[in-house]
Order: sequence, then structure tokens, then C-alpha cells
Amino acid sequence: MRDRWPGWVYGAGEEPDYRFSFANERTFLAWIRTALALLAAGVALDVVDLSLAEAVERVLALTLVGLGVLAAAIAWVRWALAERAIRRREPLPSAGAGVVLAVVLVVIGVILLGMSG
Repeated sequence: MRDRWPGWVYGAGEEPDYRFSFANERTFLAWIRTALALLAAGVALDVVDLSLAEAVERVLALTLVGLGVLAAAIAWVRWALAERAIRRREPLPSAGAGVVLAVVLVVIGVILLGMSG
């Protein structure tokens, strides 16, 4: 078998049932879709006039774009940690990053609702 990257993931444990790896990959892709949606929302918020103060729109748009970039990075880290845990037959990592993302999105939603009404 040839060397696979990253070595710290594939160099540990044994080959898992491929269904677990595919499930982990689907979760990774869901995070990537979320990252793309956040990037698109940030761009849309910057382009569409919502009758908010320009500074508020800019901050919210940059926050959404930043969350999109962060979500993409988290996607890869979560995939790697989960794949390594699966290979080692260890418990899967916690979903703490998802909670933080959800809280920030709720705050942004409340701001948008409060300022548009």
C-alpha cells in the first residue's frame, strides 16, 4: 500500500470498514456545504441593501465570510480527527465547534431581525 496523506491520520490503527470512512467523508462534505453557504451569505449581505447601517452590514458580512473560512478549516480538522479515531477504534471527537458556529449564527440572526423590524 502506498503512503497516504496525512500520515498522522492514516499511520495510526488499522483500515476501518469503508462505510465508516464514507460516512465521515459525507460529514466533511456537509461542513463544506455549510462553509460555502456562509461565504455566499456574507457576500449577499454585502451586496444587497437591507436598510441597515453600512458599518453593521459590513461587520455582519465579514463575520459570515470569516465563519465560512473557519467552517472549511474545521471541516478538515474534524474529518482528520474522526478518521484517526475510527482507525484506532476510539471515541469520536466532540462537536464543540458546531455549537460555537450555531451560537454565532443565532446572534447574527437576532441582530438582523432586530435591526430590520
